[in-house]
Amino acid sequence: MEKEILGIRNIKHNLGYMSKEEAINLAGKLLVKEGYVTPSYIGSMHQRENLTSTYIGNGIGIPHGTDESKKDILHSGITVLHFKEPIDYNGEKAQLIIGIAGRENEHISILSKLAISLAEEEVVKKIICTSNDEELYQIFSQISNQ
Repeated sequence: MEKEILGIRNIKHNLGYMSKEEAINLAGKLLVKEGYVTPSYIGSMHQRENLTSTYIGNGIGIPHGTDESKKDILHSGITVLHFKEPIDYNGEKAQLIIGIAGRENEHISILSKLAISLAEEEVVKKIICTSNDEELYQIFSQISNQ
């Protein structure tokens, strides 16, 4: 059986303030915990962020690894961190951090689906206003199945 890209355990809702680095660590640790990546992938997420910001607008950061870290990806997957209040993300305010690990070229497909859906302010408002993990899971499941 193929591992699903997003499980409800990959979602953390209504988190308190933390630094961008702590948020990237948490997103990466969830990817590790759920068996999507090896622990060294977390470092590559920080390396990617140092090369270029993964902030995409609309209050969203999408940290992911470098091309060299593809060997550390065991299965494609995403993690979703939802913050009560925006965190500082390279001078931008982010309320949603989505950690991504994509095998082969799947990360391009995952990023594309997310970018298209999350470019719509209506979708982002719905996500930010959700009240629990289950609602977030439903919304992101619809996005990833498009």
